[in-house]
Amino acid sequence: MAMFSPILLLFPSLFLILITQTTAQPKFLYQFCKNDTGNYTANSTFKANLNTLLSNLTSNTEIDYGFYNSSYGQDSDKAYAIGLCRGDVKPDDCRSCLNDTIVLLPEVCPNQKEAMAGYDNCMLRYSNRSLYGILETRPSFKQWNVANATDQDRFNQALRDLFESLSSRAASGSFLRKYAAGNATGPNFQTIFALVQCTPDLSELECNDCLVGTFSDLAGSNIEGKRGGRIIKPSCNFRYENSRFFGR
Repeated sequence: MAMFSPILLLFPSLFLILITQTTAQPKFLYQFCKNDTGNYTANSTFKANLNTLLSNLTSNTEIDYGFYNSSYGQDSDKAYAIGLCRGDVKPDDCRSCLNDTIVLLPEVCPNQKEAMAGYDNCMLRYSNRSLYGILETRPSFKQWNVANATDQDRFNQALRDLFESLSSRAASGSFLRKYAAGNATGPNFQTIFALVQCTPDLSELECNDCLVGTFSDLAGSNIEGKRGGRIIKPSCNFRYENSRFFGR
């Protein structure tokens, strides 16, 4: 029995190492691995093109507006990608967030040709089809504060007024950035902070339509009447809270 004890003692240490490595891996706020646009194999041309595309996506350090769009390859093996950072995120932080996503997303979605994931500060999408200039509202991610707003009718009206103001500003933004953030006073002197954003490849009308549809999704959802919440879609996103969560 004694001759086996050193081997048995190795297992707890190995187990602890594996747990540490697993828990240290960053977790996405949301992720979608799509199966309906096809899969790829590890040695495929598409996989090689995707690797090249992603490894160079943020290489242009002159981009300081938080939107990256590129493609690589030919015909059915061509890979497309879009990276978007929240409008208040600084360029270096933007690239850092996207680079983390670039590393992790193919691991989380190991053979899907189309995937989307993100954190608070950035979102990455890639596919075997063109993504640029196409309004897309599915899939969507929803998250909400568990606390209810007080005087919900007045709160909802203040939120709607703020949303409409921000949406108008964001939709009329340039082809570099369609983003707006601000605050309003709700009932009982509650301050409501909110932001809206579209991928800047959308037209003003498309951005507005995406945001209006996103806000309408609040009705009847778990977010309605809450002190904070967010909805993230491929082409636009909306978030509000009772405390400030954006830089500018």
